[in-house]
Amino acid sequence: MSTTGAPEEYQIRAEGLTLAVVSTRWNDMVVDQLQERALATANELGVKVDSYQVDGSLELPVVVQACARRYDAVVALGCVIRGETAHFTYVCQSVTEGLTRIALDEGTPIGNGVLTVEDEDQAYERAGGEDAKEDKGAEAVRAAVSAALELRKVRALPIKD
Repeated sequence: MSTTGAPEEYQIRAEGLTLAVVSTRWNDMVVDQLQERALATANELGVKVDSYQVDGSLELPVVVQACARRYDAVVALGCVIRGETAHFTYVCQSVTEGLTRIALDEGTPIGNGVLTVEDEDQAYERAGGEDAKEDKGAEAVRAAVSAALELRKVRALPIKD
């Protein structure tokens, strides 16, 4: 796990922003923790947040895209654990490319909180629970909300001729 190079803590106040959190039902013990941390962080930042659920990670992009058209920012949460087949690679690549494309096509920040891990231990270490080394649910919210605030500033500027 790499936390090297992570940004220093900084203040975000995001009252008035709206956020959708879209979570998967697969690997619910991990994803429930990611979601708990994401929602707590959104509340700390003053964001109005709504939650949605889909079955698996491949279903995330379509719901995230619908949310990207209605919210200032969206966070996708899930957990894909490597198995014995190539399925892991296809799912991870598809989800990552889908979320990136949605962010660019819709002009809406998408926080990618989909864990792609080798095993359950790695997932728990990233999910923000007690004694976890990382808090990816909270990080995804902070990243998406911070980008939404910056976009608000940019969009307030006149368009260049």
